[in-house]
Amino acid sequence: MKNELVSNNKSFGGWHQQWRHVSDDLKCTMRFAIYLPPQTEIGEKVPVLYWLSGLTCTDENFMQKAGAHRVASELGIAIVAPDTSPRGEQVPDDPEQAYDLGLGAGFYVNATEPPWQQHYQMYDYVADELPALIEAQFPVTQQRAIAGHSMGGHGALVIALRNPLRYTSVSAFSPISHPIKTPWGRKAFANYLGPDDGVVWQQYDACELLALSTPHLPVLVDQGTADEFLSHQLKPGALLKAAEQADYPINLRMQPDYNHSYYFIASFIEDHLRFHAQYFRP
Repeated sequence: MKNELVSNNKSFGGWHQQWRHVSDDLKCTMRFAIYLPPQTEIGEKVPVLYWLSGLTCTDENFMQKAGAHRVASELGIAIVAPDTSPRGEQVPDDPEQAYDLGLGAGFYVNATEPPWQQHYQMYDYVADELPALIEAQFPVTQQRAIAGHSMGGHGALVIALRNPLRYTSVSAFSPISHPIKTPWGRKAFANYLGPDDGVVWQQYDACELLALSTPHLPVLVDQGTADEFLSHQLKPGALLKAAEQADYPINLRMQPDYNHSYYFIASFIEDHLRFHAQYFRP
């Protein structure tokens, strides 16, 4: 199966498209969304922001709810939003149908444990396979930034910190900052990566990676103070402490009264797009 166009909608002078393709890494058919700003219609190649969404989301949540197209159109930035896990009848799901494991909850890791390891290779898919496809098929440059929300904020931080030469900047809303110390993270990692919470787990934890990552990337993190998951799942304080100990400069902004919703993301997405734009080369 070749890359297949699923939908195509005009938006702020550009185009929002959904595409379907067979993933070699995930061994299933995947869908992703891309916003192509109007600059691409006059022959320009534009940089790309990769957006990673959170638990239960698909490629649609950010593109439909975040209100990012207007500013991306102005700045000349493409946005790519992959799904949050492999999909299909052959792809294993949590037997108890929990929202935080299995379908919709890939956690952006490369699973090593059965029955997950055949399909749940989301780290490789986001870091390698998808950018290669995007840069081969669409009018974009090789300049990349990465961002995400919640589980996707965790994924964005981990992928950027492990691959600092591939990205110009990274940002996150309400990231799961220290997953090896949270219920969401420990459940996912135990299933996908096995029971040993040492080095294997640490390579997918932003707090653990800050001390190891060089060179340093520009980092912006927004966290709402009314987030219902703030203290037990997200742990922004641990991220700030780890950054200070590693002498890694990050801008972590606590936003009064905002929660975990897309109302929060929509309120500050313009800040994030302009943050990334300043690091793209002309």
